[in-house]
Amino acid sequence: MADVRAFPGIRYTAPLERLVSPPYDVIAAEDLSLYQARDPYNVVRLIRPGPDYAGAAVHFQTWLREGVLREDPPSMYLHEVEFDGRRRRDLIAALRLEPYDRGVVLPHERTHPGPKEDRLQLLRATGVALEPLWLLYEGGQDLNGLLAESFAAPATLEFEFDGRHRLWAVSDRGWQVRVAAACAALRLLIADGHHRYETALAYSEEAGGPPDAASRFTPALLTDLAEPGLAVQPTHRLLKSGIAVTGGELQPSLEATLAAIRGRVAAGTYRGGQFQVLPLEGELAVVELHRQVIDNLLGRRNPEHYLSYTRDAEAAVQAVDAGGSVAAFFLDAPDLRLVLRLAREGKTLPQKTTYFHPKPPSGMVFQRLDPGRRL
Repeated sequence: MADVRAFPGIRYTAPLERLVSPPYDVIAAEDLSLYQARDPYNVVRLIRPGPDYAGAAVHFQTWLREGVLREDPPSMYLHEVEFDGRRRRDLIAALRLEPYDRGVVLPHERTHPGPKEDRLQLLRATGVALEPLWLLYEGGQDLNGLLAESFAAPATLEFEFDGRHRLWAVSDRGWQVRVAAACAALRLLIADGHHRYETALAYSEEAGGPPDAASRFTPALLTDLAEPGLAVQPTHRLLKSGIAVTGGELQPSLEATLAAIRGRVAAGTYRGGQFQVLPLEGELAVVELHRQVIDNLLGRRNPEHYLSYTRDAEAAVQAVDAGGSVAAFFLDAPDLRLVLRLAREGKTLPQKTTYFHPKPPSGMVFQRLDPGRRL
């Protein structure tokens, strides 16, 4: 069962517009200085400290002591974002960390060691979860009814950041107990944060503490799979070396290629000025692209060393034309219910199978992972 609880979140005391940032892994290196210059207390100083993990810990403790940050009473948080004429609503709460083999939290993407080591060093230095993991649930009608009750109240705060955000801090203990009970029957699919989930689990085992210790939990942002504002985008692949792919359906342009793969188990490809569509056998295009095409091209070579990723199809074409990559592969957005079913079956999908948009901004709420504090 999913064990979801209130936690004494730590939040900024000033308006968030200048203090939040995108999640750590989607901030381009050239943009980091822009967020650093936006405000001396911008969250990038915590989530992207470079090798200075101890410096991030000093920042956090200093900001807490100076009143830049303040701890709430045990709370659950509601989040709403309006973007592109859509609206998405989420619950933020502490989630007990469970090994995958218990079937409570389901992964769907492969992970690699590099990002996990970086985040583990940051957790060890700060003892703080600085960004919530993003997970999806299905069939939470009782939960959704409870959330609607609190969404009807005035928001605790509002801010603009790639959309209009509202945050509710809900400290009503009776409501929290009912929410926790409604979450207990849910199985959760990781939407964003596979590396960070595995890192949090490793840190939890290192930190120890009793079963109810804060160190046994992680802040999680939970979204209904049926939420109308849940938007998923495809992530295209760039191959750095390899032989040409032939035998596809020729297409006159990028636009025609993207239109031709929509709703099909197929992938588009571009090399040498030529677009093709590759029909694939199977259920999910991203899985079959790797299994039937990319894995065959790479053989025993590690895909991590030969692939890069982009959500901008035009940029992928430009990368091939410039000679930085030998081929681009284009995908349609995946069917999330199919991804969930495959995850329930224990199947692990290629890295960056999904890209959810917009990402929850970092800096809304933090959780201290003190093994001596119980939730």
